[in-house]
Amino acid sequence: MPYPQAPWTLQGYAIVTGHLINIDRVRHLIPRELEIISVFPGKTLGGVYLSYYGHGSVLEYSELIVIPAFVGYQGKIGGWVSHIYVDNPDSVAGGREIWGLPKELADFTWEKGERVTVRQGNRTLCNLNYKQQTFAWRQWLGGSSFSAKDTNLLNFSAELESRIGFIGSKLEVPSESPFSAIGLGQPLLTVRCEQMSLKVRAPEVVGQRAVEYSYQ
Repeated sequence: MPYPQAPWTLQGYAIVTGHLINIDRVRHLIPRELEIISVFPGKTLGGVYLSYYGHGSVLEYSELIVIPAFVGYQGKIGGWVSHIYVDNPDSVAGGREIWGLPKELADFTWEKGERVTVRQGNRTLCNLNYKQQTFAWRQWLGGSSFSAKDTNLLNFSAELESRIGFIGSKLEVPSESPFSAIGLGQPLLTVRCEQMSLKVRAPEVVGQRAVEYSYQ
């Protein structure tokens, strides 16, 4: 088995953007058993998470996570991950087999701490230009996410401790990107995490999803 078992402990840094998303544009990406949480009429919260995990991590890799909505199920609230990319095959295998996440391989280019570009072959998935932190504080944060493996709906928690601060950023998602139709737009806010320690716990089965058949 080439990947470590959960929980995964990861050390590094991350940039997180927050967006208002039109629910109608993302409903098809999310199992119908999950309730999309509305923050304004017809709008939910989404985000992009870009990170690098280096020395001290169970695996070293870069990661791009796209969250098109926050959802609820049986009293639990968390993000739904529709697209996720990494540059380590062991992370792909572990993400798919442990958490049921649709991880794919991609290439990451981090430029002078100010820009990150993610590509698959000749296709650009996204570019993020971001500013350096001018003020940051040490913070502990916890949250959870949903995923699905076979017919099981899964929920898993994560805890993060980091120096965090608000920064400016500009996100570019070309029309060729698989998640361009989400309509992320420009971030409402962007948070930069430095000296980050992240623990992602094993998932638990919280329900079942309907099996959808296709006769194409």
